[in-house]
Amino acid sequence: MTETEDNWDAAQDGAELVAEGEFASAVTVLTELIVRQPSNEYAYFYLGCAYYELEDDPRALKSYVKALEIVPGYLGAMLHAGHTLRMLGRHDEAMRMGHAVLERAPDDGDALFLIGTAAYVRGDYAKATTYLERFLHTNPEIEVATEVEGMLQAIRDKIADLN
Repeated sequence: MTETEDNWDAAQDGAELVAEGEFASAVTVLTELIVRQPSNEYAYFYLGCAYYELEDDPRALKSYVKALEIVPGYLGAMLHAGHTLRMLGRHDEAMRMGHAVLERAPDDGDALFLIGTAAYVRGDYAKATTYLERFLHTNPEIEVATEVEGMLQAIRDKIADLN
């Protein structure tokens, strides 16, 4: 078994706690795992997920960044770090993270959504429209597609008001 597989297996208890909504317990389990395996990228990733759900964005970001220090091309950590940056109001950095994902995976729906929503919040409606429309072509879940359609309609309304 490779180190990556070992790390994945070791992080599964914490990942399951995150999936079950047991975020505080996940923090405990994953923090203990990190003491034993300080280079376990999955432990840091899921720790970030737990902190994100607990609305502790600074700790979430720190955890995702640590996962990226261990595995620089970890797309999941890049995306989650990007969304955390967006939640922290750091929209330019969030968009850069989304673009970094698109360099590796050009049609990644999560990256398109990240860039589009960050651009929308910044008021860059042309960029938001481009990325959100590309996102809709990835066949997202209906709830997210409906949210994006709402953003696109809001953009159209704002543009119409300016004319």
